[in-house]
Amino acid sequence: MGEYALGQPVLRSEDPRLLRGAGRYADDLTAPRMAHGHVLRSPHAHARITDIGTNAAVAAPGVLAVLTGRDWQALGWGDVPGETPNRRKRDGTQMYASRFPALATGRVRFVGDAVAFVVAETRALAEEAAELIEVTYEPLPSVTDTAKSAAHGAPAVWDDNPDNICFVHQVGDRAAVDAAFASAAQVVSKDFVINRVTAAAMEPRSCLGDASGDRYVIYTTLQQANPYRMHLARIIGVSESRVRVVAGDIGGSFGMKSPVYRENILVLWASRVVGRPVKWTSSRTEAFQSDCQGRDNATTAELALDREGRFLAMRVRNVVNVGAYLIQAGSGPAVNNIGTLAGVYRTPAIHADITTVYSHTTPTRPYRGAGRPEAAYVMERLVELAAAELGVDSVALRRRNTIPPDAMPFRTGLVFEYDCGEFEKNMDLVLELADYGGYSERREEAAGRGRLRGIGISNTIERAAAPGIEGAEIRFDRSGTVTVLSGSITQGQGHETIYKQLVCDRLGLDYDDVHYGWGDTDLVPFGHGTGGSRSATLGGSALLMAADKILDKAKRIAAHMLEAAADDVEFVEGVFLVAGTDRTVTIGDVARAAAEPGRIPDDMEPGLMAQAVYTAREMNYPNGCHVCELEIDPDTGSTEILRYSVVDDVGTVMNPLLLKGQIHGGVAQGLGQAVMEDLRYEAGQNVSATFMDYAMPRADDLPAIQVNSNPVPTSTNPLGVKGAGEAGTVGALPAVTNAVVDALSALGVTHIGMPATSERIWRAISAAKRARTGESARERSLRQA
Repeated sequence: MGEYALGQPVLRSEDPRLLRGAGRYADDLTAPRMAHGHVLRSPHAHARITDIGTNAAVAAPGVLAVLTGRDWQALGWGDVPGETPNRRKRDGTQMYASRFPALATGRVRFVGDAVAFVVAETRALAEEAAELIEVTYEPLPSVTDTAKSAAHGAPAVWDDNPDNICFVHQVGDRAAVDAAFASAAQVVSKDFVINRVTAAAMEPRSCLGDASGDRYVIYTTLQQANPYRMHLARIIGVSESRVRVVAGDIGGSFGMKSPVYRENILVLWASRVVGRPVKWTSSRTEAFQSDCQGRDNATTAELALDREGRFLAMRVRNVVNVGAYLIQAGSGPAVNNIGTLAGVYRTPAIHADITTVYSHTTPTRPYRGAGRPEAAYVMERLVELAAAELGVDSVALRRRNTIPPDAMPFRTGLVFEYDCGEFEKNMDLVLELADYGGYSERREEAAGRGRLRGIGISNTIERAAAPGIEGAEIRFDRSGTVTVLSGSITQGQGHETIYKQLVCDRLGLDYDDVHYGWGDTDLVPFGHGTGGSRSATLGGSALLMAADKILDKAKRIAAHMLEAAADDVEFVEGVFLVAGTDRTVTIGDVARAAAEPGRIPDDMEPGLMAQAVYTAREMNYPNGCHVCELEIDPDTGSTEILRYSVVDDVGTVMNPLLLKGQIHGGVAQGLGQAVMEDLRYEAGQNVSATFMDYAMPRADDLPAIQVNSNPVPTSTNPLGVKGAGEAGTVGALPAVTNAVVDALSALGVTHIGMPATSERIWRAISAAKRARTGESARERSLRQA
């Protein structure tokens, strides 16, 4: 309605509270008689635990309990949720789905593996007592390199799975692909490493568990409250009604906070043992060791083309690292979004062969994009490599192969079927926005200053809002104001703003008269949660359904109040009116009347409220084109991002400010991985477990990002929206890398791995210069000697 209608740039209603420090995060919570927990973690990537001595820790001041793997085995609770073993290995045998105990039993399998849980009066006392625990380890060989994890002779993560393979997944038409490659005029191939990263959310994980009464109550950071309750109930072995899950404000997640973690189970177990609430909060170093991590693929990809540069086929072999334990949805990024490999192109045949492997590393799971950025990166790098080998402009090569709008619906050569999209128009619009035509002049000017300037393009598509359900409820109170409840969980996306905006638009309400609630399983009766860019599609559609139910009932009440037939009553901007008269009542008037049985029809229940559950049966396909322009200092390898332009199609734009915020955040995360973020293991150790070692992008690492929209609404949901949460990351990973390679192309560099750090770029420049002069390393050393 008016300034709060869908499509209007409504400011985030959450921000004033959060900026004043009035947010309520998990670590802000306290409870009467609350104790504190600390996890003792393994310093070894792989070791046998031969003995744990806890006597000194138990006797330490303020210690209430010390729990170990032996205690966990005696407890009889279920493991941390993993995955149903519904896939196969290459030989047809069942996939290997590892156990995941809350505390390691007999063996540790990564640095940070949980060995014991200490509960004490204060956090400091718990940490001090943990240092008194005497663990005798027998170190064992480890493997942390993805490409080497399944190699012959690699140390086994699990003794009963000696090849370290979790499962193999193949998709696509292998025969058609092989035939196309056999007849191809040009084949481009490349090995890619999509490096491991971590979410590094602003708010570390935290949880407060209370099992001192007749229920199990946990306050924690998560993305899906109702499924979380289901998992906890199954682990503990009680009915769901005996479990309550509450999430307050959450400072970022990006997929990382979605699963049930060990610590969530430990605080509930410990609370039951000591008879008091128990809280645990991660330190930043713990987060680097124990938060689920992301990406970590080793990929070999090939693209076949005909003489005119048309794509004939694509062949991809992926090795994907799931870490030491297969956690809930841990294999998702490997397979769920592999269709993104097809991109926006008419490649007739594609085949992907995916092997997931265990290693002695922290478990991985979906991280912003969850397989989409990895696949987009592979395809868009192949396009650039093909253009370079053919000697054609990469924009022209993209045009030649882009799916036109009149081909919709279009089934790609791999999994996806697009319902709509204007892919070439996205590219045209962003090239104009980025002043692509003036790039050559800017490059020459930069060369005059001794700088290497590069421009990179990515024209990508993804799949969002997986089939599923979401619940919502709208409640009018006796005064005519409203409470909106949603099963979606916000971690900073702006759900409060957009859901209030949607309800105001549909019901003609004043923005300040709407209150938003979420995250409490005692408050929100039914729902799924947030993930995979589903909140607008599923959560928004559920609210739309609930609003329509409200209107149906409110119209009947209004007709009764106005002494008119319901068919003669119209609803406009929050007002019910009888056509052709001046008789009106507002929806607030109707809500107040609904609370009084004497003012509504006799056959109607009092109250104005409605619940709805929306079922999504089809996914949608957000798409867009990114252009990144940067400069490199050839003497140091340092990179400066100068311009970044985006034109995205996310269907109906519900709030352009929130959309731009989502795109900006996604670009920052994709750019971060492309040029600086890198979670590295050496000799089994995580050597990037602090912000001194793990580089995060800062505000001055990014330019002002230009974001425009080319909305093509989808018919797959009532709002016509397409998911926007992953879009920025999907496009940024290849766009930034393509720009770096373009800047170095004048030196003969055709590819550079991620992250393209200053050191890696400097080494590439140095190697290129040596190659140009024909000087070998041996010749150089002899000359220098």
